[in-house]
Amino acid sequence: MTTATVEGTSGEDRSDYTRAESRSIRRRSLRLLGSLVAPLRWQLVLAAVVLIVSTALRVAGPALIAYGINTALPAVVDQMNWMPTIGVVAVYVLTAIGGAGLIGWYVVVAARLTQAIMLDLRKRIFLHTQRLSLEFHESYTSGRIISRQTSDLDTIRELLDGGLNELVSGILYGGFTLIALLLLDWQSGVILVVMGLPLYLLMRWFYLRSQVVYRESRVISAKVIVKFVETMTGIRAVKAFRKEERNDDEFGGLASDYRDVNIRSIRLFGTFEPGLMAVASVTVAIVLLWGGIRVVDGSMLIGTLIAAVLYVRNFFAPLQEVAFFLNSYQSATAALEKVSGVLEEEPTVPDPVKPVDLWKARGHLRFEDVEFAYSSGRTILPDFSLDLPAGQTVALVGTTGAGKSTLAKLVSRFYDPTSGRITLDSVDLRSLHPKDLRRAIVMVTQEAYLFSGTVADNIALGKPDATLDEIRAAARAVGADAFIEALPDGYSTDVNKRGGRVSAGQRQLISFARAFLADPAVLILDEATASLDMPSERMIQDALQTLLADRTAIIIAHRLSTVAIADRVLVMEHGEIIEDDAPDALIGGDGRFARLHAAWRESLV
Repeated sequence: MTTATVEGTSGEDRSDYTRAESRSIRRRSLRLLGSLVAPLRWQLVLAAVVLIVSTALRVAGPALIAYGINTALPAVVDQMNWMPTIGVVAVYVLTAIGGAGLIGWYVVVAARLTQAIMLDLRKRIFLHTQRLSLEFHESYTSGRIISRQTSDLDTIRELLDGGLNELVSGILYGGFTLIALLLLDWQSGVILVVMGLPLYLLMRWFYLRSQVVYRESRVISAKVIVKFVETMTGIRAVKAFRKEERNDDEFGGLASDYRDVNIRSIRLFGTFEPGLMAVASVTVAIVLLWGGIRVVDGSMLIGTLIAAVLYVRNFFAPLQEVAFFLNSYQSATAALEKVSGVLEEEPTVPDPVKPVDLWKARGHLRFEDVEFAYSSGRTILPDFSLDLPAGQTVALVGTTGAGKSTLAKLVSRFYDPTSGRITLDSVDLRSLHPKDLRRAIVMVTQEAYLFSGTVADNIALGKPDATLDEIRAAARAVGADAFIEALPDGYSTDVNKRGGRVSAGQRQLISFARAFLADPAVLILDEATASLDMPSERMIQDALQTLLADRTAIIIAHRLSTVAIADRVLVMEHGEIIEDDAPDALIGGDGRFARLHAAWRESLV
């Protein structure tokens, strides 16, 4: 259903749509939970059996007390017969020890189940988010991803680790207690059943109210995390634009909202607990009153009355834990819905069903009637055709938004064309085996991101099995060897530790060495020299010549000095090529590139 359709329907239709959507989300969450539990079903059966037996043993206590008071005690007083007393004490001790032992066993089994489920879920989220296309990561903020992997998973773990155990054991204990009470004294059991109505209304009220409050809590909690992560990630911009005070106000507002929703949840629980205590106290009072009347007229034994009161109190005891479960359940349900939503995301750039192997790529690229638009709907490349022969170095020049970076992302298959096709050596990129695609095409960007680990590890990113000699050779080829050797531990320097920090230009040289070692057939430099100053850029011109030799290269650069090493220059405007020729030919003409080059030369004077 489209947004326009939803907005154009009546309020009743919109609520139906919302309910249907909510049911769909719940089914999605249950599917995820089922898939996590399915491999562990026999462990789950074992945990259930242990819990049922241990609960039955715990429930036997008041009945044994009733037997001791009604039968064993009179046998001692009237006949001096201690055997019934010894027997009931022995059975009571055995049930207590057996119940405690089984509960301990159940805790261990349940903990193993929880940890196995959380391990599976944590790995699924990491593996799946890695495989999702670039479009997802460009629209889904890093703070939200971190929230899924941290706070949401912790909430689900708390539910499985404690809340779910409390719910299952509480329901079992309450059910067994009610059955035992009905068998012991059906009239007291009926009183408890009747008092179940106000108890049900109280529990339902709490459940519905907490559902709203805890969903708000999860939403606001995620906003707090997102704001914190985005501020710390962009701390340079924060400092540069003196945004600290505005950030303080915004974060303070979010933190206040989080505090307010937590206070509402505390008030909710503060109303529920006294209500639960009141229902429990009234029920015990009625059972005690009616039981006392029957004890006086001789229709009920005192031991039975004491056991009935104990059973009623025991019935209400776990309900507080059940309420805590409802507390955890609301948060965990919201968290599970968000996690299942991420896992339901499908890559917009899927792997081919029947991949084509391309063991040795030459680097011949063709764009055949390619049209591309981002999900926003704005067309970037309207009808694009281009032939790039193997081994040719092509420079893309144009104003911001002309489509240069989009073209590079399409070649790297970060996105797929809306229509048309792009081929590498006559093989459609959508059909090419992913390992061959990543081996054949490498992009070096302005960011030049370095991962945790040593300098050598970062250079070997595209060829993990490379020897140290190969890594050194790649660094020497692009002129990075000298500064790397000057680092505290040379190639073994940890880039994230004190003394291992490198400048933006040095990071770029490491990324060049990384690309050289990967030895792709097609190399894309997307503003790769933007972080270098002019002297540094001149120093690496030889490195670039080495890097680009004998391979197809696409250079995207605003600095026209970098363009000079290209065999061919393409000037782009609004997703179309308006000029295409050798650099010298374009400079000697009177077109767009000639004007850009003249302006650049004047800026150097």
